[in-house]
Amino acid sequence: MAVHGGLIQPSDAPPTSRSEALFARAKTLMPGGVSSPVRAFRSVGGTPRFISRAQGPYLWDADGHRYVDFVLSWGPMILGHAHPEVVEAVRKQVVDGMSFARPARSRLTSPSGSCGWCRRWRWCGSSRAAPRPR
Repeated sequence: MAVHGGLIQPSDAPPTSRSEALFARAKTLMPGGVSSPVRAFRSVGGTPRFISRAQGPYLWDADGHRYVDFVLSWGPMILGHAHPEVVEAVRKQVVDGMSFARPARSRLTSPSGSCGWCRRWRWCGSSRAAPRPR
């Protein structure tokens, strides 16, 4: 694969036939063929890579190409994808249920073990749900 001026030239890009097929199917199911307008690729052209798996800092697309994931889901994957301790914690919890939309004993686990400055906290699904300082 040749890189010219810091850019991979289209003729030198790795084959993406599986991602192209998935993208064509996705366009029949959702606007732009992706779940976010940011990932629609309209402004940059080409085909978005459909990811089939991830491990540690790497992603593999449907065509088998490996990429370093510099985004890491915008922060939640700070330990990387499928970190063994995270996978084990999820396995232990999933047998009792994952989300209740109600108070739960599992929510009483303090983040203070990892960041000693936390005395009180609120688990939120997004920054929008988080309380704002007054």
